[in-house]
Amino acid sequence: MQTTKDHLDAIGFDFGTTNSSVAFLNEKSEVQLARFPSFGTEVESFRSVLYLEQAKTGNGPRKVHGLTGPAAIERYLEAEEKGRLIQSLKSHLSSRSLTGTEVFGRRYKLEDLIACMLGDLRKHAAKQFEKPVRYAMVGRPVRFVGSESAEDDEFAVSRLREAFAAAGFERVDFEMEPVAAACAYEATLDHDELILIGDFGGGTSDFSLLRVGPGVRRRGRIPEDLLGNSGVGLAGDAFDARIIRKLVSPALGSNSEARSLNKVLPAVPAWIYANLERWHYLSFLRTNNVREILKSARIRALEPEKIQALITLIEEDLGFQLHQAVQQVKYELSRSQSAEFRFCDGTPAYSSIDLRIPVTRREFESWIANDLQAIEKSIDGLLKSSGIDRRAVDRVFLTGGSSFVPAVRSIFETRFGKERIRSGNEFTSVAHGLALRAAEKLREVS
Repeated sequence: MQTTKDHLDAIGFDFGTTNSSVAFLNEKSEVQLARFPSFGTEVESFRSVLYLEQAKTGNGPRKVHGLTGPAAIERYLEAEEKGRLIQSLKSHLSSRSLTGTEVFGRRYKLEDLIACMLGDLRKHAAKQFEKPVRYAMVGRPVRFVGSESAEDDEFAVSRLREAFAAAGFERVDFEMEPVAAACAYEATLDHDELILIGDFGGGTSDFSLLRVGPGVRRRGRIPEDLLGNSGVGLAGDAFDARIIRKLVSPALGSNSEARSLNKVLPAVPAWIYANLERWHYLSFLRTNNVREILKSARIRALEPEKIQALITLIEEDLGFQLHQAVQQVKYELSRSQSAEFRFCDGTPAYSSIDLRIPVTRREFESWIANDLQAIEKSIDGLLKSSGIDRRAVDRVFLTGGSSFVPAVRSIFETRFGKERIRSGNEFTSVAHGLALRAAEKLREVS
């Protein structure tokens, strides 16, 4: 069926800090998820990254060429002369001070950078679904990263709306991401329930209490069905950063010392290690200034081999591979009480780095203890402000990669019991629910 000029299709658009996904409710009331090529296979989640490079055009000015998603990562990894890889753009939406960035001498607005990704996602979805994509139900967190007030959140939504318009969308509606995840869960029910949704993204963790079920759908949703929501501006990215800081950076000399004028001082400035915590920042360290700092540090260091490993990491621009190893050890610690962090495994190309570091789940949990407390405070605050006793909650539905971290899961099991916990697809539940909400919204206005 071709989309007519006046007809809008039910498209759910989950633009995430780390991953994005798109879903479509077809004529058979089935949810289809867009699939994206990635390193020789196809996946249902699109990495929320943008890569800008200067294209060679003879003797004239060099034009800036942009790639997004998996193609951006592939190009970044293979390029000898690195361009600019940008990710986690969603986490800056609430910031009034960050309006954009300069790349190759040209100023780009944050909204325009995001629009590059959204435009590619829209075109890919339109091709796969064989229909124009002019409308979307867009997910938004309860609390944006960095937001300190409802005004900050509304400011972030307004910027996101502008980005969608710049990407070619004629209309967008917004829904809370945990509410969308609830709609995905609701589709499996044959009775009504009071549920708590926990949605763990790359940059935010969001929670909502709401009534769902076939009876709710039949009578139509009302504002009172949403009993309350809360959120914190941390999730998977924060957990990854803790692993880098506590486990990896010490193996690369962050705690190493050097002798200088009969004094023992830190070998390397701390700001260099801070750049390891987001893998795309590593390319910013490939400067002559940093090279001279590290060359001098290696000569004076009491543990020069660690400084050399750091130098190799930077010169070979191995940030992506490093964070893939972090993801792997985090996954292993979700399944076992202990694991071994492995980086490069003696591969000849990276022979000067061969990190094999044992780590226990208990250690990891101690590193994220403050983050876990923030999540607990948010959940308990939601129950208190909503006036809901935890025993009245029928089910807890968890989605997002960090929901599988045992210490995170334990927060919910302690309060609600293991038997009440359910899980959804960690990357696509929100998009699935957004497509269902899009259909409801379009029916309301038709």
